[in-house]
Amino acid sequence: MAKTVFTTGEAAKICKVSQQTIIRCFDSGQLKGFRVPGSRFRRIPRDQLFSFMKDNGIPTDALESGKRKVLVVDDDQDLVELMVDVFERDGRFDVKTANNGFDAGMLTKEFRPDLVVLDVMLPDINGKEVCQRVRADDSLEEVKIICISGMVEQDKVAELKEAGANDFLQKPFKVEDLLDHACEMLDLEKAGAGA
Repeated sequence: MAKTVFTTGEAAKICKVSQQTIIRCFDSGQLKGFRVPGSRFRRIPRDQLFSFMKDNGIPTDALESGKRKVLVVDDDQDLVELMVDVFERDGRFDVKTANNGFDAGMLTKEFRPDLVVLDVMLPDINGKEVCQRVRADDSLEEVKIICISGMVEQDKVAELKEAGANDFLQKPFKVEDLLDHACEMLDLEKAGAGA
């Protein structure tokens, strides 16, 4: 069910700005909302947040679906289907897929995912290069990247993290574990927790 009222922290995540920015806009009247009676907590109704995002040219798709966007990049079709399935069953994610590094780069710019699950060994460019390309674009700084691979050399994992990966999972892994990692990165409750 879509939320109708947001805290300043939630509004900040949706708008991809800092919580201080939201509080400043709230206090200056740019962002309309109300305070919880008897407390200093600020709350922002959905329609007000929507107008604020429109007025400030912030893409409203995050608010419209309320879902986190995940881009799954792997050339192993069977594994892609398993990963997409676990994210879609969870219901909190909007998932797109790519099977090579070139498409991954294009889709990251267009789809603006919250999270990229990235196979390191792609048929065209390797995952490390995809990480570097994403990190080279300032407008994508919020994107989280989980690299997945069957290779295990620790120095390679360190290189990936230097290139901008936030996390690494070694194949084969349970897709449920991947979902847990994803929830952790996106500050969501883990699947099955409190559901």
